[in-house]
Amino acid sequence: MDRTLATDLARLPELLEAARRTAADTLAALDDRPVVPLPTPTPPSASPRQADPLPVHPTGTASALDAFARRWAPRLSASAGPRYLGFVTGGATPAALVGDWLTSVHDQNSNSALDPAGQDLERETTAWLRDLFGLTDAHTGTFVSGATMSNTTGLAIAREWLGERLGVSPSEDGAAALGPVRVLSGAPHSSIAKALSVLGLGRSSLVCVPTLPGREAVDPAALDRALADTPGPAVVVANAGTVNTVDFDDLRAISALREHHAFWLHTDAAFGAFAALSPEHAHLVDGLDDSDSVCIDLHKWLNVPYDSAVQFTRRQDLQARVFQNAAAYLGPLGDRPDLVHLTPENSHRLRALAAWFTLRAYGREGHREIVERDIACARALAAELEQDPAFRVLAPVRLNVVCFTLAEDPTPARLTALREAAQEEVFVTPTVYAGTPALRAAFSNWRTTQADVRRAAQALRKAAAQGAHATETTRTTGTQPKGTA
Repeated sequence: MDRTLATDLARLPELLEAARRTAADTLAALDDRPVVPLPTPTPPSASPRQADPLPVHPTGTASALDAFARRWAPRLSASAGPRYLGFVTGGATPAALVGDWLTSVHDQNSNSALDPAGQDLERETTAWLRDLFGLTDAHTGTFVSGATMSNTTGLAIAREWLGERLGVSPSEDGAAALGPVRVLSGAPHSSIAKALSVLGLGRSSLVCVPTLPGREAVDPAALDRALADTPGPAVVVANAGTVNTVDFDDLRAISALREHHAFWLHTDAAFGAFAALSPEHAHLVDGLDDSDSVCIDLHKWLNVPYDSAVQFTRRQDLQARVFQNAAAYLGPLGDRPDLVHLTPENSHRLRALAAWFTLRAYGREGHREIVERDIACARALAAELEQDPAFRVLAPVRLNVVCFTLAEDPTPARLTALREAAQEEVFVTPTVYAGTPALRAAFSNWRTTQADVRRAAQALRKAAAQGAHATETTRTTGTQPKGTA
């Protein structure tokens, strides 16, 4: 064994303690460090930052920890913290963090009944999640890396269902055996088109159906007409929580259309599924169990570390037909397929352990409290912005996202300047809603409180005021004032 590697092995408890101290210090500073650090200016005479070369000689873990602390830690965002409101990013609850550390310690490839404990733990965890989201045991669940892979897996099963209806097997004969395919949706997430590209169905197979007036929810009557105009079976992608406004399709009304039309119902409930935890909002996902496949992201509102999501389906038999893997060292397919036969991955880490830990530690009520607190924070931020004439809230806060813009001249450039001016205190992301450039603040972190809302609102107001001053100065003098951007 290399001498440095052997030394690290002998010092492993000491090195792990150093890593623990580093982690604890990082988490303790989350509230005060910049949410997204401003980039360090590069002097005009300096060349752009170059990647360090790969070391030739061993220097050990302690040296690597020091190098990381100097080179990379200061540049990383506080995305685990309470005011990182971009995308829909959760943090990691204490229990989830413990589970994630132990995932690496045990280093399981939880895919085979030949070594079954990992996949048994995953099955227990997916059963807990199924119960959490109000799904019946007609659904089986499998962990995947994120919502994109969950949507891709669900649509792959839908593709096989289309083949079953048409008397062909895309998994054997290829997607071309299906002929033209139509995938209907009101306001699909961008990952749906990506999945259709990966699956050989093509981005052009996605047909956007009109939504209800002033809404992102699909118009059931328009969907009925689109299905009537579709030759043969189709796929419908319902949305339980759209990106911009967390709008929800009427899942019951969509499911009722199957009395007259043949279609596979895939529901993208990446973070909207968590409405089921709140008695006030559970009606938004009424009918979720009617779906043939469901996408739910866990590194969002379950607050487990990246990367983690789950996909559910009523047709595990078709799922195994798509993803089955034949090799002498793998177990047989059987009536209860090993996980290796259920996703594109032949190998995956024991992602379920972090979810198992947080569910075991805090249960339904603990996670309900996180969801309801985040919803209250979203409402509070919207109320703060509505009181400021510099801002305009573009849609009702239905769950955990505030979609807002500048009241005057909301150009992408001005919104970018606003976002960047505030990013050390609060991070939000750009979007376009109903043709208007806008910003999104998504609340899904277990740490976020009303105090964080007040800090975020103050930072946004300050940035808007600075931007208005800069614009007025430019109009009157034709010059950019010093210190503004």
